Amino acid sequence: MSKAKSYPLEEICYRPIGVIHSPFKEPKDVPIQASAARGIRGTVDVFPEFEEGLKDIEGFSHVILIYHFHRARFKSLLVRPYMDENYHGVFATRAPARPNPIGISIVRLVERRGNVLIVEDVDVLDGTPLLDIKPYVPEFDYREGVRTGWLEENVHKLPEAKDDGRFAK
Repeated sequence: MSKAKSYPLEEICYRPIGVIHSPFKEPKDVPIQASAARGIRGTVDVFPEFEEGLKDIEGFSHVILIYHFHRARFKSLLVRPYMDENYHGVFATRAPARPNPIGISIVRLVERRGNVLIVEDVDVLDGTPLLDIKPYVPEFDYREGVRTGWLEENVHKLPEAKDDGRFAK
């Protein structure tokens, strides 16, 4: 197995465009995926200077929230995810503790009130910095022949699985 060449890269910096609010005040309370947070409401407060970017978002039933796991701590490229006792490479998991702690969630867009989005199915910690919003389009995101690796044997655990704080700062 060959090692990938290492190329010097400049640091990439993002600034938040808003803040996600939810009922979850501590990592241990958060459902670990949006599909396990059905009906949980939250708000996405987009900073006023970005409000114009929300034009026409009301036409979409779901949006993809891209955010920064601000309370996660990265320790290792091998992690024990919530629904398995075995260690896996971090890139084969959705664990929040990653080299670049970026999270994504597909949530239902209930309503827009100016620069605030009312959303459902929120699996995000209250106060999470929002990096971007994209519309969810099934025709763009659907793939045939999907395999789910080690999760095939564990996905049934999702409804009961909760964040237990193992990846928190």
